[in-house]
Amino acid sequence: MLTTKRLRLRLWRDEDLPGFAALNSDPRVMQYMAKLLDRRESDASAERIKQHFVRHGFGLWAVELIGIADFIGFTGFSVPSFEAHFTPCVEIAWRLARDYWGFGYATEAAFAARDYGFAHLGFERVVSFTVPANQRSRNVMERIGMTRSPDDDFQHPLLPGGHPLRHHVLYRLARPAQRHEREESRIRCQDLLTDPFRTCSRAIRGRTSDG
Repeated sequence: MLTTKRLRLRLWRDEDLPGFAALNSDPRVMQYMAKLLDRRESDASAERIKQHFVRHGFGLWAVELIGIADFIGFTGFSVPSFEAHFTPCVEIAWRLARDYWGFGYATEAAFAARDYGFAHLGFERVVSFTVPANQRSRNVMERIGMTRSPDDDFQHPLLPGGHPLRHHVLYRLARPAQRHEREESRIRCQDLLTDPFRTCSRAIRGRTSDG
């Protein structure tokens, strides 16, 4: 569990599923995703997120707004299932319900996840990607220190040729020397797992040395 000034990032609970389904069926939230999800598809997505924690020892945490809302979305890490010039890699990602946009929550959660990934999971670098028009998400990427090179732009292999969302921009962030030592104190956190976290992070780190 990670705790920031306003947020708690934690493992998923069954009671998160209705809120997750609501945001996954909101056209505003899903504007730059391939499709809206119905309840069955949303629940299946949540199950994949849970299984990702089992396989890799890290994943996309459910996000609480402390004392106000038990579930507002997710933030964390995933290992993309497709092949591209930058894979294998670890992606940092977020998705929040529309009612919680505009308050800095996505950036706050992303900072906490970034710091935890570098300081506790041993990541050497992370990536994030979206369509060029998704300026809100790109702003979060840039606020947490990520940078983009036009040479890294790519066609998302899981979308068919000609799809309006197929073209993506890629952002990268490497762990600066000593960042994890300087920033560990910025967030109060507890390990979700102990030795499995470190075992899995070493494996991912080795696979992403060229990402």
